[in-house]
Formats: sequence, structure tokens, C-alpha cells
Amino acid sequence: MKIVVVGTGYVGLVTGACLAEVGTDVTCIDVDEQKISNLKNGVLPIYEPGLDVITNRNYKKGRLKFSTNLEDSIPDAVIAFIAVGTPPGEDGSADLKYVLQVAESIGKYMTGYIVVVTKSTVPVGTASKVKETIANALEQRGVSFDFDVASNPEFLKEGAAVEDFLKPDRIVIGAESDKAKKTLHKLYEPFVLNGHPVLFMDVPSAEMTKYAANAMLATKISFMNDIANLCELLGANVNEVRKGIGSDPRIGTKFIYPGIGYGGSCFPKDVKALVRTGEQHQYFLRILSAVDSVNDDQKKVLVQKILRHFKDDIKGKTFGVWGLAFKPNTDDMREAPSLVIIDALLKCGAHVQAYDPVAMDEAKHLLPPQVVLTEDSAAAANGADAVVLVTEWAEFRLPDWDALATKMNDRVVFDGRNIYNAADMRAKGFAYYGIGIK
Repeated sequence: MKIVVVGTGYVGLVTGACLAEVGTDVTCIDVDEQKISNLKNGVLPIYEPGLDVITNRNYKKGRLKFSTNLEDSIPDAVIAFIAVGTPPGEDGSADLKYVLQVAESIGKYMTGYIVVVTKSTVPVGTASKVKETIANALEQRGVSFDFDVASNPEFLKEGAAVEDFLKPDRIVIGAESDKAKKTLHKLYEPFVLNGHPVLFMDVPSAEMTKYAANAMLATKISFMNDIANLCELLGANVNEVRKGIGSDPRIGTKFIYPGIGYGGSCFPKDVKALVRTGEQHQYFLRILSAVDSVNDDQKKVLVQKILRHFKDDIKGKTFGVWGLAFKPNTDDMREAPSLVIIDALLKCGAHVQAYDPVAMDEAKHLLPPQVVLTEDSAAAANGADAVVLVTEWAEFRLPDWDALATKMNDRVVFDGRNIYNAADMRAKGFAYYGIGIK
């Protein structure tokens, strides 16, 4: 079975590499010639644990190919995945221009039956637009071929994407014809030997499932951050509250850890897009609008704590920022809280020296030049008036605070992820500030 995956970003590359891992013949297509050249030389555009291993292994074995030429690849393909970006517009809606450009190209080059699958996160109704675009391209050519358009949203967690793809808890497929269903079931059969289901449904429901899933998880995060802020005002400990509610199986323990807001490529964009979709149909999604607003405010919580501690004067102060990626095990800094925090510190006249285990290259492109990027966390803390923990990387969990205290200007820690014990830190002589705890 020959597969084409258009787009070699996070979703496309993981999809292509993992499909090749089970023996499928996959060609990944991208218009970026430098990116394709790098992939052929074993250089990946993103950091994702384990992805480099399976990508390079399958490329060397010939099961995974990289190309900029869609015209040569489409005629032999049984399935074509569209995995290009859907950046948010100014109003929050998803921009489908890249998706529809790929659809038009498929219509120009296809020579027989093919299942076209939208893998990108797209609004409800996108498959219909893709189908119409392909049909128009065929009509302009004066030819007629059968084809199906299906929706197959991804549910990959950055930092665990390879494991999620190879051992999915469910695979959601929206398809209209039995032929498309059989084709996609055959493709995914090796991935559901663990007994987890392939859930077939209509196409609009599959498109909505992706947005609804991300919106629910984002809601849990913003809800818990709201509760954390109230706990702090009332003298309650949100860590104890979290344990108390998380033991209820109806709630569960996942996504109820308070912090400084969610970021990345999915939650912020998808929540805004779903709100915008509601507005386009004259329905106001009040809960999700609040989720988005709470998240924007939560990214500023640490800055507010910093200003209170230093009595609103941090001009000339130095802050060591630990963690720049929006979450551990990724180099993704899109919508990262670190960007908001660092920008606010700089605007107040502070100095910032920052470190992240894998996101330093991204940081060079996204942070202003006055931010000093250090070689490790100790260097970021050296001479700092405070350490600001932004991303809960494992290597930050057990620092040598006694040694760091001798290098810092002042013993102050702002913990944006509650990974340190407040009592222990204060016993060591540090002024400690967490989220939702006194």
C-alpha cells in the first residue's frame, strides 16, 4: 500500500514515519526544499522523542521517502494525507488555504481512485470543501475518477507522539463510502492489535471530535487554574484540592495540575477556532470563551507575583528563566507562557538569562537579542535575583539549591508548575512562590 503524506511538520512527519515503521510505503511531500534536503540527511525540523530513530531507520530501508514533487507521487498512491498547517486568522478562524491548495494539486495529478484524508486539524465542513476542490480540478482536466475524502484527526501528545501513534487509545475516522472505510481500516489494522477501537463515523462528527477533545482538555486546565488562584486568596492548598477531586473517577487526575497556562500548536488555536465557528453560526460558546480568557490571564500570574515581591520595581534585576518550550519533551515554543513572561520582564527593565534543554534553537528565533541564552540551568541562575521555573523539565526537579544559593544575588524562586515543595524551599532560606498555594 503506497501512501503520500503532504506536509512534514509535526503531524505529517510523525504520521509518515510511524506508518513506514509497520511496513507501509510512504512518501512525505513538502514545498520546503531545504527541509526535505535536511530530512534526507537525517536532520529533523522538530524535536520529538524517538522520532529521529524511526525516521532515519525507515528512510535508510527505503520505506520512507522525502520529496518536493507531488506530481510524481500521487498517481501511485492509494491514500493521500493532507497534513499541512492551518494557521489562525486574525479572527481566530482556521486558515484553510494550504489545505485547499493541496486538494487542488491532488485533483490535477491523480490518475485513479484515491482516498484523500484530512489529517490537519480543520473546522467542520472542510472535507466538503476539499471534495469540491478536487472535483473542480478534475473537471478542468476533462477527466473523471472516483475518489473519497475522509477525516482522520490526530490525537498526539507532543513529547509522546510516536508512542501515541504506534499504540493509540482510539483511531477516529470519518468516511462516507464502504470502500474508503475498508481502505483505511486495512491501513490502521497493525495499530489496533492492542484491542483499542477504530471508531468510524460521519465526516462532520470526526472533524468536530478533534476540536471537542482539545477544548475539553483546555477547559480542565483553565478550570484548575481558576481554582488555584482562588485557593491562594482563601489560604487553601490547590495541590491538596487537586488530590481530593482527582480521586473521583468522574474527574480523574489528568489535566488538573495548576500552572501558568497552556500553549503549543493545538489548544490555543483550536479553542479560538471553535469559538469562531460558533459565532459564524450565531452561537456563542460562553464556556470556551472563558477558557481562552482565563488562559491568557494565567500566563501573566508569575509576573504579577514577581512584581509584588519586588514592590513593583524590577528595573535592573536579573531573572534566571528555566524552561522555554510550552511543555517538556518538545522544542515547540508556539504560544508558550515563557514568551509572555519574558516579554513582560523586559518591558519592566529587567534582565533575563534563560535555558531550555532542547528549545534553544527555537529561542534564538523567537526571543529578542537582549535575552541571554545560557548553557545550562546553573548558568541561568548565576547572578540572578530570582529563578523563574516555567517548564517542568525533569532535569529541573532536583537542583542543588545550596550550591545555587551561593551564585544567586537573592534566594527567590517563582515556581510556575508547583514542582518544588514550598516548606522545603522556605526551610532552605528561599522566598518561594507557587501557583495556588500560600
